[in-house]
Formats: sequence, C-alpha cells, structure tokens
Amino acid sequence: MATRRVHDDAPETAEAFHRLAAAPDGPERDLLCQELVEAWLPMAHRLATKFRNRGENLDDLKQVAAMGLVKAIDRYDPERGAFESYAVPTVTGELRRHFRDHTWDVRVPRRVQDLRNKVRAARRDVMDEPGHDGEAGMEEIAARAGLTPDEVRDGMEALESYNSLSLDAEVGTAADGLSLADTLGHTETGYDVIADREAAKEGLRALPERERAILYLRYFEDMTQAGIAEKVGISQMHVSRLITRSCAQVRDHANRAPEDQRQAA
Repeated sequence: MATRRVHDDAPETAEAFHRLAAAPDGPERDLLCQELVEAWLPMAHRLATKFRNRGENLDDLKQVAAMGLVKAIDRYDPERGAFESYAVPTVTGELRRHFRDHTWDVRVPRRVQDLRNKVRAARRDVMDEPGHDGEAGMEEIAARAGLTPDEVRDGMEALESYNSLSLDAEVGTAADGLSLADTLGHTETGYDVIADREAAKEGLRALPERERAILYLRYFEDMTQAGIAEKVGISQMHVSRLITRSCAQVRDHANRAPEDQRQAA
C-alpha cells in the first residue's frame, strides 16, 4: 500500500492550523499566519525551483510561490486533510498563472492560451506514436485534441507568440545582411497628400472664381503675391488678405465635413 511522501520541508503544524481556524481576526491570528508562512516557506521555494530555467528570475518565482503559500494558509480547512496536499497544487497553480499572465511577449487571450496548451500536448502525443515520422499534421492534432482545424490553427499561432523576435534578427542568409526591420513597411506620405486634396475639393468649389484663381496661382503656379497682384489687377495687400481668408474657409469646410457626415448618418 502506497504511503504519502513526506518532505523534509513539511513541518508538523497541524495543531497550529487548528488554532488558526478557531482564532478570530486580530493580532493572535496574524501572528499564527506569520509563523505558518515561515514554517512552510522552504516548501514553497522548493516548488518554485521546479520552474527555473524558463526565462524568469528564480527570486521572482520564489516571491510568487510565497504569495501562493499565503493564499493556501488563509484558505486551508484543517478538517479536510493534510495541509501539504492542499498547498502544493495551490502554490503550483499560482506559479503557472504567473507564467500564463506575465511572461508572454505577445499578450493573447486566455482562450487562445488554453488552445496553445492543448495543441502542444496533442502534437507531442501524435509525434511520439510508434511509427509516426515527421511533423504532426493539422488534422491529426485536431483529432487527438478534440478541436476544430480553426482552433488548432489559433493554437499553433499562439505557440509562436510566447517569445518575440528582435527587429535586428537576420532573415535569409547572413550574406544578405537583411534584418527583420528591413521587411517592415514605411509610411507613404503621398496618401496624406491625396487625403488632403480630397478634403479641400468641396471647399475650393465653394469659393468665388477670383479667389480660386488666386489660390491656384499661388500654390500650383508658385507665383509670388506681387506677381499675382499685377496679374489680377489688385494690390499685394489685398492678395494677402484674400489668400488668408480663402485658406481659412477651405480649412473650415474640410473640418466640418466629417461632422456633417456623422450627423447625416
């Protein structure tokens, strides 16, 4: 008959837990909690070391395990069995939750994280089958995990989201000298020009013909205000006032257009 394994870091604290269960909130209860945390902390640290070498600092993992231990002590009912049997899954769950919530380079929803775990386990099982050669197929993984192909696809994408690549990472061969940053697109300023022109069209149409002609000569023919004044037959001062006023009208019309469209909708 199998016996429960007793670790060196599992102290005998049954009496203290019974006193804690009966103690009301106050200094006595706080002192008992502190004593129990100190007694069981080596166990929590032992569990934390099982998660080392996964990219997280061991001291941080010990802190997470300690938080899980505090929760376990606070929620434990001594009438339901040994504390270690309750504390181990509680502390381990806290550590796993830490990795699930805080160590992803790309944050993905909980549902997708669960799919990732199912897909990873199913793929491993399929590839470990006797006689199986090569990578596991999408349909094989879906059948083993009880998922749809779309769910498997989401899970496979999540497998690549746990760690991100640096923008300096090489793509292609080393001789190419290309990095991931070289494959990213750049902002096309020409699109902004097109958007501005379209926004200004209606405002320009609303101007009197003389004002439209003056703006055309100034901004498309690149004429000076003095040249425009001579060509139109008015003073340079008048040309300056007309340009300022016309530009303001076109700008106001362009700014009002989106608001008018929202109201019409």
